[in-house]
This record gives sequence, C-alpha cells and structure tokens, in this order.
Amino acid sequence: MIRDQETLNLLLANISRFVRERLIPNEETVAETDEIPADIVQDMREMGLFGLTIPEAYGGLQLTMEEEVLAMLELGQASPAFRSLIGTTVGIGSQGILFDGTEAQKAKYLPRLATGDLIASFALTEPGSGSDAASLRTAAVRDGDDYVVNGTKRFITNAPQAGIYTLMARTDPEQKGAAGISAFIVDARSSGIHLGKRDKKMGQKGAHTCDVIFENCRVPAANLIGGLEGRGFKTAMKVLDKGRIHIAAICVAVAERMLAEALRYAVERRQFGQPIGEFQLVQAMLADSKAEIYAARSMVIDAARRRDDGLPVSTEASCAKLFASEMCGRVADRAVQIFGGAGYMSEYGIERFYRDVRLFRIYEGTTQIQQLVIARNMIRELY
Repeated sequence: MIRDQETLNLLLANISRFVRERLIPNEETVAETDEIPADIVQDMREMGLFGLTIPEAYGGLQLTMEEEVLAMLELGQASPAFRSLIGTTVGIGSQGILFDGTEAQKAKYLPRLATGDLIASFALTEPGSGSDAASLRTAAVRDGDDYVVNGTKRFITNAPQAGIYTLMARTDPEQKGAAGISAFIVDARSSGIHLGKRDKKMGQKGAHTCDVIFENCRVPAANLIGGLEGRGFKTAMKVLDKGRIHIAAICVAVAERMLAEALRYAVERRQFGQPIGEFQLVQAMLADSKAEIYAARSMVIDAARRRDDGLPVSTEASCAKLFASEMCGRVADRAVQIFGGAGYMSEYGIERFYRDVRLFRIYEGTTQIQQLVIARNMIRELY
C-alpha cells in the first residue's frame, strides 16, 4: 500500500533529521517549561506533520496506515510530548470528520487542520465516563437550528490549544448506552465553553490536558457530523481502532529510544573492571528488550497492512496496542535498572521516559479494555 517509496523515504529521512536536530535537543526545555517552543510548532506545521492522514484533496499528505506507522516510528524517537501535539489532529480529532462527515464539513475543516492552522481535540471522556464511554452524560438538546450542549469532558488532550472539538454527546436521553450518542464539530471559541486548569500529570510535560466544560453552549445543527443523530459512538470506535495502531507504533519508537540509551550506557559504564554490558544479567535485559520491541514492531506493521487492505482490524489493533504499551513499560523499567542509581536521577533523562510511557497503558483504551475487546471478538467469531 506504500504508493511512492522514494517520496516516503524522503519524508522519513526529514522526520528523522528533525527529531535529531530539533526535538531531542529541546526535550529538557520542554520538560522544564511545560511548553513546546513556538518555533518548533511552526516547523511541524511547515513539514506537514499536522496533515499526515488528511487526503491530498484537502491539503494533507494522505498517508496510508502503514506509511503513518513508519512516520510515527521516526517521530516517536523523541519525547512523546512532541507527537502528542499533532496526535489529536492527525488522529482522533480529524478522522471522525474524514470518516463520517458531510462533504461540506470536510471542505470547511480539513484544509485548516492539514496546515496546523486549526488544532483538533477529541472530547469523549467525562468525570464519570472513561473506559465505559457509552455511559457518557453530556447532553445535546435540539433547539431550532442549534443543539444546546451541557456537560463536562475530562483529560482532553490539547484542549488549551484546540480550535475545534470533536464532541461526543447524548442526543437521545431515552436511548441508554451507545445508541443515543451523536458526534459534533464544536468551535472552541463558542460562548458557553470554559476550560479547567491544566492538569498536573505524572509525565509528558508539554502535552496539555484539561477539563472542557459546556454550559448552554449552542452548536449549529449543521455541525452534527454526517448530519445524522445516533452515529457518534460508531464514529468514535472507528477512530479509536486506527488510533490504537498509531499509539502502538509510538510505543515501539519510544522503546527503541530507551533501549538505545540503555545500550550506550551499558557499553560506557564500567564496574568491576569492565563495561556492565559484559555482564550476562545486563545482557539478558538488553536482549529481552530487543526481542519484545521486534515482536511489537512486527505486530504494528502487520495490523497497519491489514487495515490498508480493507480487512477488519479491531482485534489486531487491540492486540498491537496491548502488547506494545505493556512492552514499552517493561523496556522503561529495564532501562532504569541498567542505568542503576543514575537512572533515578533526572539529569540522565531515563526517569522522564519512565514516567512518560506509563500513560500508554491507559489512554486510547486501557490494557484491560483491550483484553475485553480481544476476548469478546474471539467469542463472537465462533458464532
């Protein structure tokens, strides 16, 4: 499904160079200031990183799933905060519009998303609705040519920077569960929208999340994605299947970065008159990490190719996300162990990655949700 290998190789080389020359040197600055420098954000716009998955007709690069995975394997070599800035626009913020939006909605929003002029956020999670997304309570009530929205969304990535929210809200209170949920495009400047304080998180400084509170916010009926009520949850699930493959690729990339740092340290650090990499117990940690990264990378690429071939990938996407995120956590733990006391010190950077990657096992569906998806799909396929 890779359309032009030469062009793709050029893109990947440019991303790799950007990571080495611009992102990695600024990781510590981002961690200390909790901000990505404006000039780096502009560079990401000019490189087309916000439009990786948006069709060429709307100004994007229109990468296939496999091409997107390969791009993330390069971009993910730097701190996850950098990827997070484009992630909601490349993925869950824009793809609902692309998959199920009307032609008018696509023409209005996708070109500005592709350039990074408009950043999108995905507003699904609520204070009482996380893994059980179908239990959301945010209500959208039809009133003439508008919907009036009330409710609170929680942990919304890039909410402080967002120009639009892809909002999931309940349009039919009589329908319990997923059937009564609809998807909307909401202008972040609309009256009735209030942002909570930026969340103080364990890791991923520079990647901002906060509550988004809707109080009698009027949303034009024309902004109902696809123009039909009750399809929002299906839109969300289609978006999340794709997003799980994307996140799995990031898990692999960050694990590769951590392993490279641990290997370099093991070769340079000497104890008992020799490099610690000469000790078999250290070699075991390096080897186990390498093997698990290879397995996860193979899973991610296979799932991406299946999706490009038009095959159902709900199970494969969940398998890849589950395994890759758990693998990344194990690699982080081993890396800190190989660094020893230095691994616990912030100046070496490994402890920052250790904190950053803990989120991978939680968002885009927890490990336990992936297990449920996989098992339920297996049982369903029997009948």
